[in-house]
Amino acid sequence: MSEEKKGTSMQALMELSEKNFDEIVSGTIPVLVDFWATWCGPCQFMLPIFDKLAKKYVDKVMFARVNVDDNQGVAMKFDVYAIPTFIIFMNGKAIDRAVGAVGEKGLEGLLQKYQ
Repeated sequence: MSEEKKGTSMQALMELSEKNFDEIVSGTIPVLVDFWATWCGPCQFMLPIFDKLAKKYVDKVMFARVNVDDNQGVAMKFDVYAIPTFIIFMNGKAIDRAVGAVGEKGLEGLLQKYQ
């Protein structure tokens, strides 16, 4: 069962765009969105941490990413002016955020508030 469960879980980091953003963050489970860019060093530093937490919180929190260069409209809509920015959404609403390379403890602290 565990192999089967892995195949159907939300483990993979979902890439969001202006086309699918609203639909994905409007679900009933929390969605942690990483706003990032390829040229951003702190964003690259946070990626393995984000991935690790996605595996730890599988089926509890959905993890998704938005490339701000490709999706400037989404970034502007949520006042993302510095990256990385991590925003938690519940039922389509942004409920909390962390800005910068906050590390594993910083991101996990954000997540634990909404468990």
